[in-house]
Amino acid sequence: MKKHTLNPESQAFAARLRHAMKEAGLKSSATHLADAFNMRYWGDGITPHAARNWMIGASIPKQDKLKTLSELLQISPHDLLFGPQTSSLPLNEPAQSQSLGLCDAEMLRQFMKLNAEHKRLVRHWVKLAYLYEQTGYPKQVSPPDNNQGSAG
Repeated sequence: MKKHTLNPESQAFAARLRHAMKEAGLKSSATHLADAFNMRYWGDGITPHAARNWMIGASIPKQDKLKTLSELLQISPHDLLFGPQTSSLPLNEPAQSQSLGLCDAEMLRQFMKLNAEHKRLVRHWVKLAYLYEQTGYPKQVSPPDNNQGSAG
């Protein structure tokens, strides 16, 4: 039987995957990862064995699966594959720390002290607020008139 040697890139990916799973509040289990992934992926699902291979660095998911995996874990595909971006800001865009006010900097400091589950909840609410702001959904709806349609 041929023994596989794991390359450093795959091992680094596996470490980032396990960390992202923890940060997302997902149990560190190949079965749980496969189940959560398969609920979001429209193609052929993955087996727990495939998820295990990702988690130990024996393989790295293909692009379409990486996209679904990153959405599940609320991390960018690039950051999951290569680690956090540090120098990819456009030249005309200020660095994040330069554009933060004191209140935002304090909020981030407090966020970084939260446990993984609370961080996941905050990320979820921020994503919902962002999507709400971008789409304007749900539209402002007037409450129904209680006098209509209530034949007594």
